[in-house]
Amino acid sequence: MTVLLELRERLKLIYSKYEVFILPLAKFFLAFVTLTTLNGRMGYMTRIDDLRIVLIAALACSFLPVGMLVVFATIFSLMHMYALSMEVALVGLCMYLVMYLLYFRFSPRDSLVVVLTPLLCALKIPYIVPLAAGLLCGPSSIVSVGCGVAVFYLLQIVTDSAQNIRTMGDEDALAKVRMMVESILENKAMLVVIAAFGITVLVVYLIRRMSVNYAWTIAMIAGAMTEVVVLLIGDLLYDVNISVGGALLGSLLALAIAKIIEFFRFCVDYSRTEKVQFEDDEYYYYVKAIPKMTVTVPSKTVKKINTQNVQRTPAGRSGASRHTEEPAGRRVTTEKTAAEKRGNGSRQAQRPQNYGGERRNGRSVTIGNTYENGAKNRAGNRSNGEQNDDEWL
Repeated sequence: MTVLLELRERLKLIYSKYEVFILPLAKFFLAFVTLTTLNGRMGYMTRIDDLRIVLIAALACSFLPVGMLVVFATIFSLMHMYALSMEVALVGLCMYLVMYLLYFRFSPRDSLVVVLTPLLCALKIPYIVPLAAGLLCGPSSIVSVGCGVAVFYLLQIVTDSAQNIRTMGDEDALAKVRMMVESILENKAMLVVIAAFGITVLVVYLIRRMSVNYAWTIAMIAGAMTEVVVLLIGDLLYDVNISVGGALLGSLLALAIAKIIEFFRFCVDYSRTEKVQFEDDEYYYYVKAIPKMTVTVPSKTVKKINTQNVQRTPAGRSGASRHTEEPAGRRVTTEKTAAEKRGNGSRQAQRPQNYGGERRNGRSVTIGNTYENGAKNRAGNRSNGEQNDDEWL
């Protein structure tokens, strides 16, 4: 578990460090997959069914909010419908307007849910959407999930009816509109899936908000079971031909993805749960505190050593006279020179003779033979004194 926690922290650090690059790339990839899937399923207008157009639109979506991807996908789908039939495009536009009014009224921030729901339905893995929406969003995401399901079935109805619509002439405009409207209203599979996903979102949200241990895990399991049960009941009542095996496998896959979401969003340690009770003048408070599972990622410190600035000891010198070599042109103060500056003036007169006139490492040392001259003067004074004593005697 520690390895997984360290991996999570490293991924968070990478995301926080390169967020400015990761988010545009993620939006570009999502827009490219969405528009490519839409062109592949419809493809009635060849002008926009082009890789260059898709790349330009995906690149624009990478620098815009996620809600603009919904707008681009709507425009692409309406253009394909218009290439098929103007009446089909009119019905699709009316349905889009109704969904946009509901969407902007209840859940304007769930643009990602609106995009992912029809995309995952087209990829045959839609069962993760209600679980993830219930875990990460609120009850208003029921509208977003329902709109996404309605968009998927609208596009499916258009592709299934394309052959019949092409055989009709321009004089059958009302027949085209009536066929589209009846296909949408009588599509029991769409109603069953919308009901199943909506109930699942509500169940997951209510359970994961409860103050019980492992609330998120219980919410996932209950949501997956609710989803499968409602789909099976709808299949029995309306004969919508829902694959039971596909629903079960999809629910298991949704549970696995939901556990990954929980690990990154709500990873807590229930073994260290604390319950606190306190009061003020008006209320009693009962607080349940559950600590998050965190781990400190070990950091590596790289130290660079410059070999040119390493202290060196010249041969024949003691530790007291050790000095540090520096680049030419800079003044060097040795330990002996500093000691001599702090001493009295008498020490300067007693320096050894071998320092006189030397030039070391770019500095000049000018020292007189003070010690030798002083000895000669003292010897001369003694000889003069002896001569004076002899003369007095």
